[in-house]
Amino acid sequence: MHDEVPRADAGVRPGELGSLVDLTDASARAALGAQPLPGSVLFLNWRDTGHPEGGGSEVYVEHMAAGLAARGVDVTMFCARYPGSSKREHRDGITFVRRGGRFTVYVWALVLYVIGRLGRPAIVVEVQNGMPFLASVYSRRPVVVLVHHVHREQWRVVLPRPLAAIGWWLESRVAPRANRRHTYITVSRSTKAELALLGVDPAAIHVVHNGTTVPPHSAVPPARSAHPTVAVVGRLVPHKRVELAMDAVAELATTLPGLVLVVVGSGWWSGRLAAHAREAGITERTRFTGFVSEADKRELLASSWVLAVPSVKEGWGLVVVEAAAHRTPTVGFRSAGGLTESVHDGVGGILADDYRGFVEALGGMLSDEDLRARLGQGARAHAFTFTWEGSVRAFGAVLSLAAGLAAAQPRTVTSDEALTGS
Repeated sequence: MHDEVPRADAGVRPGELGSLVDLTDASARAALGAQPLPGSVLFLNWRDTGHPEGGGSEVYVEHMAAGLAARGVDVTMFCARYPGSSKREHRDGITFVRRGGRFTVYVWALVLYVIGRLGRPAIVVEVQNGMPFLASVYSRRPVVVLVHHVHREQWRVVLPRPLAAIGWWLESRVAPRANRRHTYITVSRSTKAELALLGVDPAAIHVVHNGTTVPPHSAVPPARSAHPTVAVVGRLVPHKRVELAMDAVAELATTLPGLVLVVVGSGWWSGRLAAHAREAGITERTRFTGFVSEADKRELLASSWVLAVPSVKEGWGLVVVEAAAHRTPTVGFRSAGGLTESVHDGVGGILADDYRGFVEALGGMLSDEDLRARLGQGARAHAFTFTWEGSVRAFGAVLSLAAGLAAAQPRTVTSDEALTGS
């Protein structure tokens, strides 16, 4: 793992989240106002959306934080510093406090909290991306643990064996024990099931899905590419397994001569991926865009024929619903966890059981325009059952419950029911 890495997120720049958390709808405001909320919330996260490795998890966290701030909650986000960042910043209604790096951010969180530099929040939200902050050890406030996915497979992909074993021990043994009396939030039922296997009480785990950002209205929507195009979007790191998409494109190119692979995003693994493209003989078919703006990402997703998500694990797969908003269907792996919920298999995309199935699904979708159209329409309909407004309300309800402000236990939010009260 690297301390200094190039920018790796593929879409949202700092400051754009305020326009994505839409609380202007009257029904949304009414629903969000139906519950008491803690007066102040501290988020402990290893990075924010401005971080070189910021991704979908950070987008989700900042949607929740900005949504709470819009309701008048005093929100502080503690996270690591990165080149060009400031120690303190206020945006989207959130006060960002940054200290430390990839590993020392956890120590800084403890020190600053104990000496009172992070305030005295009514509740703490610990975002556990594999490595736990263990806030319950030093905070007397209620702690809510937010987990996107369990990192069982990823530890050995990104760290040498001894360090990977320590990381997995902290995540699978130490964290569940330290947080055994606290509330959990996760973004998918599959992650809830995995947490339960680690010993977390299922009754303490609440599922709050990601939302879908409705594309801005455009008089002329972006046209599909004239050539069959597969997009891979996200951080360029080993566990995203972009190589599998490259190998699939190399195979399919024999029957689809114009096939193009667009790799959107950046990261410390980019050099290895460029080398893999050369080895696979698809350098001329592969375009690395690097980091792109949110608008450019939307255009790339809209123009692509298919989105490929070959990751070993996804807590949810935010890019799936982002692509679906443009009627672009997804091919991924069933074993990836959260994709079983963000991708409606056979209706809005295809989930494969192995690499051969992945190649066949991509080939079939690229070769059949009617299939792509049907799956694209199904993907869009499925994606729009998830709203950020509903997610913010459900997230707030869990915080209220954990803080002792609400008696009713929130249900899993799978649609806009959180806004309508149905």
